[in-house]
Amino acid sequence: MTELDVEVKALTKVFDGGVTAVDEVTFGIERGSFFTLLGPSGSGKSTILRMIGGLETPTNGRVFIGGQDVTDLPPYERDTSMVFQSLALFPHLTVAGNIGFGLRMRRWPREKIGRRADEALDLVELPHRKYGRRKITQLSGGERQRVALARALVTEPRVLLLDEPFGALDLKLRKQMQVETKKLQQRLGLTFIFVTHDQEEALTMSNTIGVINKGRVEQMGNSKDIYERPATKFVAGFIGEANIIPGVVRSIEGGIASVVHETKEAGELQIRAPADDVGEGQSVFVSVRPEKVRVGSDAERCANVFEGAVVDEVYIGLASRVAIQLDQGPRITANVQIANIGDSIPIGSRIRVGWDPANSIVVTR
Repeated sequence: MTELDVEVKALTKVFDGGVTAVDEVTFGIERGSFFTLLGPSGSGKSTILRMIGGLETPTNGRVFIGGQDVTDLPPYERDTSMVFQSLALFPHLTVAGNIGFGLRMRRWPREKIGRRADEALDLVELPHRKYGRRKITQLSGGERQRVALARALVTEPRVLLLDEPFGALDLKLRKQMQVETKKLQQRLGLTFIFVTHDQEEALTMSNTIGVINKGRVEQMGNSKDIYERPATKFVAGFIGEANIIPGVVRSIEGGIASVVHETKEAGELQIRAPADDVGEGQSVFVSVRPEKVRVGSDAERCANVFEGAVVDEVYIGLASRVAIQLDQGPRITANVQIANIGDSIPIGSRIRVGWDPANSIVVTR
């Protein structure tokens, strides 16, 4: 049986004024995993994290860490440590002073604090002999991130909580810190709970992702499941790019559904898609990723083939993102690989697009 480091059961938070930030959230986190709470701003993910850490009191529900009910315990009595979005480093202290602050509050001997702070600095690849006596104001953004991580790890917590710690970094440094933090988590074998609104960041770093929307868990799973098999319309649209087409299941044959999208102006568009867990007459949404859409001659071999006109093209480096207005109504986006420098698809061009049923996802809500 898998050991859970953290469990939350029916966790609810209602703020003054009756605003429900978290609505009966229940999930478990395996010991030694990298778990990410992913969702848009205001979805409740940071509130969940703060309730796990004891910085917010639940209105209802319970929090368990290592099998112990810690719901009513203050933060310093929970086996957790936190890295805040603002980092909350003390500018008047040295690097070593910042890292050892929590140990001083626990009344550790000075010699032991110094030794542990040195070990924590080395752990995050900031050699203590070089960085220990520096002021926080003498560090770069990435170095401050590492100091914040070292300060959180120095107490050897069972669970490390990270609340969007890379939000203020530039893209290159952010990606570097993602890789380093994941490697650190794997090396230490600790349970990390990470909060972010960045889908790519979550997909890159996580063993398990919990997608949060309006205070509820929309879906839990690994990166591949979340991306390739979204459970709801929200997850399909929030994780990466997706074409989402509403329709009604007209018929089902051989495990394939015929989904009809109909408009008064353009008539019917029939899409062949997997018929998993849907029935005839049911309203659904068909989702297909732009990278799964084929154009031109490549579309001819697909089971779903449609015609339309190019209305927009955006160069994105390895490909062009092309918007096509289909003759039967919806506008879809395709990522078209660029074979030669300067290649493009002129606006207004007539074009065929297509995709296979296996590359469609059908969701009912």
